Amino acid sequence: MTESWVNYAERIGVDLHLELSGPGGRRAALTRALREAVRGGRLTPGTRLPPYRSLAADLGVARNTVADAYAELVAEGWLTARQGSGTRVAERARPLRQAVGAPPRAPARARGPRHDLRQGRPDASAFPRAAWAASYRRALQAAPSEAFGPGDPAGRRELRETLAEYLARARGVRTEPDRIVICSGFAHALRLLFGRDAPGGTGGRNVPGGPAGGGVLRGPLGVEGYGLGFHRDLLAAAGVRTVPLPLDEHGARVAALGRERAVLLTPAHQFPTGGPLRPERRAAVIDWARARGSVVLEDDYDGEFRYDRRPVGALQGLDPERVIHIGSVSKSLSPALRLGWMVLPERYVEPVLAAKGEREGWASVPDQLALADFMAGGSYDRHVRRMRQRYRGRRDRLVAALAERAPHIEVTGVAAGLHAVLRLPPGTEQTVVEAAERRGITLDGLAAFRHPDSPASAGDGLVVGYAAPADHAYGAALEALCEVLAAA
Repeated sequence: MTESWVNYAERIGVDLHLELSGPGGRRAALTRALREAVRGGRLTPGTRLPPYRSLAADLGVARNTVADAYAELVAEGWLTARQGSGTRVAERARPLRQAVGAPPRAPARARGPRHDLRQGRPDASAFPRAAWAASYRRALQAAPSEAFGPGDPAGRRELRETLAEYLARARGVRTEPDRIVICSGFAHALRLLFGRDAPGGTGGRNVPGGPAGGGVLRGPLGVEGYGLGFHRDLLAAAGVRTVPLPLDEHGARVAALGRERAVLLTPAHQFPTGGPLRPERRAAVIDWARARGSVVLEDDYDGEFRYDRRPVGALQGLDPERVIHIGSVSKSLSPALRLGWMVLPERYVEPVLAAKGEREGWASVPDQLALADFMAGGSYDRHVRRMRQRYRGRRDRLVAALAERAPHIEVTGVAAGLHAVLRLPPGTEQTVVEAAERRGITLDGLAAFRHPDSPASAGDGLVVGYAAPADHAYGAALEALCEVLAAA
């Protein structure tokens, strides 16, 4: 029986409007329209479709156009065709939403905070796209063919040579390319050094030169009393016991070190309280490492962003055989690049490479080549200088706004880095964090960074990152923060 598409649609209780537009001609347009009708639930499983001739007449198209569209959808599994029963919607072609005729929902999208003042986040809008793209093009054009094969787990030689020169010049690191191993960031470095399941390699088991059955290094590990909980969790998952060191305005009190096998420090700018490790403590921790046969892990946190003080060289320069220097571009360029490095004492190079595996599985080789060009050509230095000025301006605006609107709040830890610590009256930290959340401000309290076994020596405070907001949004973020703090 011949029936029009309109009559057929009315009989099954579904209003179908097929828009035969778009690229590819009428057959492709009809195929898309029918596919979307099934996908969206307007044509439910088991529904019988009109014969070719009927639908072709209603739509004003050739019968072969309809026949070809049906055949394509049958081949894809959207429709079934049997002799004597016509063409039907396949039983397995279930729509994403079950309510027939319901209006389509917009896909859910994660919404960020109105004012993002979290620490450790650079200004993503300031990424040097043009200069990076130029370096990328040059690097790809100059790269030998073997660069696109399995990567060397140590990292590209071009990048390691450039890093050796840059770190010596900018951070006072004493090394050579063969002692540098490229990684994807600080967390990856910790996994390689301590992880029982080092990704892409031996898992740290039976590594030559390392402790039997463990990683390249093992605990107990001394850590600063305040630091990133993510790193502590990573170490705990690897079975490493961490021992917190007391902190004061001069950094970690390294005299408290005892029988730990290693210690992890942020000597350039203690995270999160701020300030460099004072000179006598830098000397003392090297003496401890030599006497105990231990090693110091130097997280070069914020080493490149300093404002009101002289440069503080890397601790590694005091004794390259007792310090593992770890750095990355996550704050100087972007965390999206996933590029970092370890500068290793000679005895740890082969064990780390064994833990990493036979080929590079983490750090993109084209990105490594691009970073080498970016650094060698001076673009990295220019970018760091530019961002240093920008972040200093952000910091100055924060300090000035608080002095005017909330003068009772002390600001500390601002001589370097991408965040400030705002000291609060005792017992008010959680209340202020909750008040900030109600105003759409995302930030952290100091308590979030305290080691569970460390006393609350830093008191109450907020850790406010001033780098992340875009320039046009920073003023509103400061206004909202000052309103919260004025009532603290």
